[in-house]
Amino acid sequence: MGRMGWFLAYSFYMIFRHPVRPLHILKQISFIGARSIFVIFLTAAFTGMVLGLQGYYTLTKFGSEGALGSVVALSLIRELGPVLTALMVTGRAGSAITAEIGIMRISEQIDALETMALDPFKYLVSPKMIAAVISLPLLCAIFDVVGIYGGWLVGVKLLGVNPGAYFYELEKSVEWRDVYSGILKSLSFGVIISWIGCYKGYFTGHGAEGVSKATTEAVVLTSVLVLIWDYFMTSVLL
Repeated sequence: MGRMGWFLAYSFYMIFRHPVRPLHILKQISFIGARSIFVIFLTAAFTGMVLGLQGYYTLTKFGSEGALGSVVALSLIRELGPVLTALMVTGRAGSAITAEIGIMRISEQIDALETMALDPFKYLVSPKMIAAVISLPLLCAIFDVVGIYGGWLVGVKLLGVNPGAYFYELEKSVEWRDVYSGILKSLSFGVIISWIGCYKGYFTGHGAEGVSKATTEAVVLTSVLVLIWDYFMTSVLL
């Protein structure tokens, strides 16, 4: 834990050290953010549709079908949006980050950077951390919007909920505090994904087996930490 804490602190320290290399950061934003849009879009659409379907049949028991919009929106914005976005990015980009740095470690490319007096944190870790912190809130926003319209598609077009009631209840129930909590969760999840992925890759074992083990550990540990941290963030932000 001490080594992991030092790794995170030094990574943040190197973010503010010159020279800043925007091209490295943009490349990582493209990899972590832009290339994850399709899987986020697909996951969000079906998550919203499931929420719309389940929410409708639950609310029907109480005669409150008009509240479907608020149920779908609050579930996505406060909880499911940030958490599922983080889990999808962990599976797609977090594992790749660990494998990339791990292969560089076992092929001695990181040692070559250190030999040339180039800090590996500055060139490998910090750009990924900045890119993850920038990309996760944007991907979460896409997830929320697509999920809300997925719920609208099922609730309004398929099950016959009044479209005016759907968006009216949504607008009435969603407050800035809900959006704010989702943004904060996404920012912290971005740090967790890049931190664990880079750490496990940087200290990977030898050979292909070491890289595969580090990648598996990174995905599992990141997913567990995301869920644990989500609970603490929810308890504080409520």
